[in-house]
Amino acid sequence: MTTSRIALGVEYNGSRFNGWQMQLQDARTVQDQVQKALSKVADHPVSVVCAGRTDTGVHATAQVVHFDTTAERKLKAWVMGSNVHLPEDVSILWAKPVDNDFSARFSATKRSYRYVILNRSARTAIHGKQVTWVHDALDVEAMHAAAQALVGEHDFSSFRSSICQAKHARRMMHSINVSREGEYIYLDLCANAFLHHMVRNIVGSLLMIGRGEQPVTWMADLLALKDRSKAGPTAAAYGLYLVAVEYPQQYDLPSAGILPRFA
Repeated sequence: MTTSRIALGVEYNGSRFNGWQMQLQDARTVQDQVQKALSKVADHPVSVVCAGRTDTGVHATAQVVHFDTTAERKLKAWVMGSNVHLPEDVSILWAKPVDNDFSARFSATKRSYRYVILNRSARTAIHGKQVTWVHDALDVEAMHAAAQALVGEHDFSSFRSSICQAKHARRMMHSINVSREGEYIYLDLCANAFLHHMVRNIVGSLLMIGRGEQPVTWMADLLALKDRSKAGPTAAAYGLYLVAVEYPQQYDLPSAGILPRFA
């Protein structure tokens, strides 16, 4: 019996999920929902591997997964059939056959996240858990200037969760940009890979700079210290989106999803 490998694009609102990864306890996770839906279409148990294991409350417009199956189905069936069995806060966007050496996780060359901040005095009644609300005045120019110290290959230990299981903290940050559109601030980060809580820890430190609590040079100082206890607090999960995963051209996969914008 022939086994084939299929890659999928997945979009989800993470507000009501306990993250991507299945857990031993009875917790609602995106992985569990996707596997159940695919298993019904395949008519056999399916296990998926993802590009990035997002945390509780984190969203994705361009998550990529792969799975192996002995079932022969049209690509449309993997998309439409799975969506029939998925809750409204998860959607399969596309399906494509890939070589058996493809890994949604290990074949990825870049991952991009967007963090969205609503920066005004009043909290939001509309966007809820889609953005993070910060009522303090923020200096976006200072935040962007400070963030440029992170571009390049560095040891990101100062922005690594204490429970991170990665073998080392060196990552290549390809770009990081901070911009404002009206009341909304967007932080766009692209790296080869991210450590556990890395984006949220970076945002937490940049917020301190934006408030004027630390100088622009502080981000460079934190990199040199390699000490998580010296950096800012972990920013909220709400407002964080996985928006793109890139792979070598040979796989010919879609790389980007919807870029969330609220202004």
